[in-house]
Amino acid sequence: MTNEPTRLNKYLALHLGVSRREADELIEKGSVTVNGAVAVLGSQVHGGDTVIVNGKPLTSETDLRYVLLNKPVGYVCSRKAQGENPTIYDLLPLDMTALKPVGRLDKDSSGLLLLTNDGDFAHRMTHPSFRKVKVYHVSLDKPLEPLHQQMIADYGVEIGDGTSQLALERIGDERKNWVVTMSEGRNRQIRRTFAALGYAVTSLHRTNFGPYSVIGLESGQTRELTSKD
Repeated sequence: MTNEPTRLNKYLALHLGVSRREADELIEKGSVTVNGAVAVLGSQVHGGDTVIVNGKPLTSETDLRYVLLNKPVGYVCSRKAQGENPTIYDLLPLDMTALKPVGRLDKDSSGLLLLTNDGDFAHRMTHPSFRKVKVYHVSLDKPLEPLHQQMIADYGVEIGDGTSQLALERIGDERKNWVVTMSEGRNRQIRRTFAALGYAVTSLHRTNFGPYSVIGLESGQTRELTSKD
């Protein structure tokens, strides 16, 4: 950190892997001190300042990291195991276990998962206003009727928390396998969209998230990016 002042919420985002909004919430709760004084919104920090969050001092420098993981089916995106299901952290090298997933894939889904300690990057990748495109390969338990395809792609389907509209491209002639493209990210949105019309998703694999692709990554493997670009 240089002697140039830096907004405290930005500093916290970079060092804690949270968004600036989450950093502001920590400040509002009185969880942050700078040089012994409780911080307030809008505070700035300088090189040499001592920043403490919940009683723990932050180091002055943190390398930002960006990792791609090809998540296998059966792993949950949390630090704690859920029942007998392992977590994605069981797949990661020890030096990557402090990173946080950018969005989630449910236990029964596989494919591209981003991990980082850059809170601003995570916010830009997941907030709906940035409309990051995600691509999935989806298989259904039965052929998708043409009318239902039109409903999903042209009009959208009500799924309880609003209308879900997905772009669909058929794979093969059976009408069970589809490329699904979306720029939203509501919880289990694809599964709920098809379920609303009487279909069960039997497999869901994310291939792309914004400019990032899972191509070249074996299941369970990670690849670290030299930068977020």
